[in-house]
Amino acid sequence: MTTNQRAGGGHDVVVVGSANLDLVATVENLPVPGETVIGSDYAEHAGGKGLNQAVAARRAGARTAFLGCLGNDAAGDALHRLLSEEGIDRMVTDVGGPTGRALIAVDSRAENSIVVIPGANAAVSIGVVDDRRDAIARASVVLCQLEIPLEAVEAALAIGRLGGARTVLNPAPAAELPRGLLELCDIVVPNQHEVAQLGGTSALLDAGVGTVVITLGARGIRVVSREGEWEIPPFVVRAIDTTGAGDAACGALAAALSQGADILTAARRASAAGALAATRRGAVPSLPTAEEIDALVN
Repeated sequence: MTTNQRAGGGHDVVVVGSANLDLVATVENLPVPGETVIGSDYAEHAGGKGLNQAVAARRAGARTAFLGCLGNDAAGDALHRLLSEEGIDRMVTDVGGPTGRALIAVDSRAENSIVVIPGANAAVSIGVVDDRRDAIARASVVLCQLEIPLEAVEAALAIGRLGGARTVLNPAPAAELPRGLLELCDIVVPNQHEVAQLGGTSALLDAGVGTVVITLGARGIRVVSREGEWEIPPFVVRAIDTTGAGDAACGALAAALSQGADILTAARRASAAGALAATRRGAVPSLPTAEEIDALVN
């Protein structure tokens, strides 16, 4: 178990989630079932929705910690180095077996197809989360996704809520979620497909979610709460790879909220971060800095 928590109080953002090595193939068209296609390029990048969002929050200016599990392999060593190089405080448990992997195909229209192998991410348990209870409770924002066991997500959100943190859930990949978990979420950040699979915004609000922030890709962001509904217009960019765009938006949203921004200001920064990420290939390599977000927003 490794940590290098900053001195002087809690983190702005604690991300509890997955870390993968992404294996990315570039193709003209995504294959249909039974089809083999020839790729034009191949690359390996750090990834996993948890790690992506931690890097996104850190680059967006937040003091950030990542809580998750890595395997005792070369990929795990590489991800440890990346977290350290990015200035992210590591609350990482090393486990036997492989680090998580994602097999990603990206086509000429910047659409992607992804297969995730959880590996060490499946070992993120209630116990792993509880070992870092104090750090989670002192965070300004706790950010989770669904690439680790659901009981660990619920435990992290519950600890964050008890500590007074703003709790944010990116429900990806989409899954059926118990009402008790949704009641712990101040903000849920689905894309347009995930919000439909969760029953729509009304169902989420009725289940106890405070605000729903829907990422709509090239159509921007929609913010929905009991007080009303707002459209955040898109930033027009030339997209070449949308792989990390949603994670960029989630990390930037959490960073802005942790620094006192209201939800609409935070959503606008999230929209800008997602747009910038779509202009570069890969997940972590595409995540923008606070200065880049500032420049686009302004």
